[in-house]
Amino acid sequence: MLEAKVQEAWRVLRIQSELVDGTDKLLKLGAAVTVFGGARLDSSNRYYREAQLLGKLLGEESIPVITGGGPGIMEGANRGCYATPTPSVGLNIDLPFEQTPNPYQDIALDFRYFFVRKYLFVKHAVGFVIFPGGFGTLDELFEALTLVQTLKVKPFPIVLVGRSFWQGLIDWMEERMLSEGCLSAADLNLFELVDDANEAAQIILKHIHMGEFAPNE
Repeated sequence: MLEAKVQEAWRVLRIQSELVDGTDKLLKLGAAVTVFGGARLDSSNRYYREAQLLGKLLGEESIPVITGGGPGIMEGANRGCYATPTPSVGLNIDLPFEQTPNPYQDIALDFRYFFVRKYLFVKHAVGFVIFPGGFGTLDELFEALTLVQTLKVKPFPIVLVGRSFWQGLIDWMEERMLSEGCLSAADLNLFELVDDANEAAQIILKHIHMGEFAPNE
């Protein structure tokens, strides 16, 4: 019993260490855009190329890009930003598959705990851009929507890239969740649907140019 209590105490210290170290490393980052999307979509995929263009467009406007640091869409966004003078950030995590750190990171942090990593995805975010992906991408999308819906963070744009990919989900939200009273019509205005990186960048830049931003708490 004593040994188990000691292990739990050390776990708390490891969590605290990750949180303090991550916060310190990103302290001077300022307003950034977090990009999510599937790790399995490689450079031959059009969404990878769109993510790369988005990273470049944001980087050229001195807006850092934060991703999960892995391959696929994450690599594309980091790669685009990495080609500019603006920091390209990867918040990496150990996973049994898919998560291999990409080489396009000016700031690369490693995490053991998902929830610490998620906190840092949001802390500096003045916008989320969500490309097609799997369960992890959906998790980040709905967590962002929940945080904005419940006013736990300052409202920011949540942009879905790829009409053909996302439209079925949006139709279901309207036909089932909205019609059965699980959502309000206003909730469906918390995100925007676009086709490409240029549209996504325009939405983000318009939001950023509207005012100054402090980190989310």
